[in-house]
Amino acid sequence: MSLVRLRNLNPEDVRALPNYTMLEASHYLRIAPSTLKSWVIGRDYPIQDGRKRFHKLLEPAQSRPVLLLSFINLVEAHVLHAIRHVHDVKLRKVRSALEYVQKDSGQRHPLVTQEFETDGVDLFIQRLGLLVVASDGGQIALREAFQTHLRRISRDEEGLAAMLFPFTRPSHADQPKVVVIDPRISFGRPIVAGSGIPTSVIVERYHAGEDIEHLATDFRLSLPQIQEAIRCETSRA
Repeated sequence: MSLVRLRNLNPEDVRALPNYTMLEASHYLRIAPSTLKSWVIGRDYPIQDGRKRFHKLLEPAQSRPVLLLSFINLVEAHVLHAIRHVHDVKLRKVRSALEYVQKDSGQRHPLVTQEFETDGVDLFIQRLGLLVVASDGGQIALREAFQTHLRRISRDEEGLAAMLFPFTRPSHADQPKVVVIDPRISFGRPIVAGSGIPTSVIVERYHAGEDIEHLATDFRLSLPQIQEAIRCETSRA
């Protein structure tokens, strides 16, 4: 099936709307706030002759009066985070690779399209220089890290990210897809997949003293579903 090349996402698409604070995004994605901040704001860092500016990698949905991220931003950060678990790749190389894929695909958000799962991943890795300087094992490890993250993205018929199944556990190995972020449901907050029940509602009652067996019965969910909802809300990057 040929994929539609999405040059620009409709700004009125719910996936493009500003909806998440930095702290919310950090919490949902299990990414350190300082890392996420440098990606969407930039940061200054010291050099021998003074200071230099690292410019942002991602364009936030809204910068003022309050910085807010969109669902698309969440997915972009989710994909970029894959490389941080395999190689300590310099961010300037990440920027160069991202700009290269954007230019090649003609898309403003190449990381959230299905095309990134095919040629896009290879282009990204090539531009990072890893096909030249890294061992085959390093290349394979990086590709596997990308694939692990990409498998947690559900796409629409045009190949654009539609839902994200965030990691709920410290390890980024394959995990059950119990919790999902769907920008069309519950204002884009995490829910138990297939139920529409916000994880925040479950954990509020859990913290109020209700045991998981009672919660499972009341919400008509399984114990593993309740446990994953609690993990999602109580985890910290």
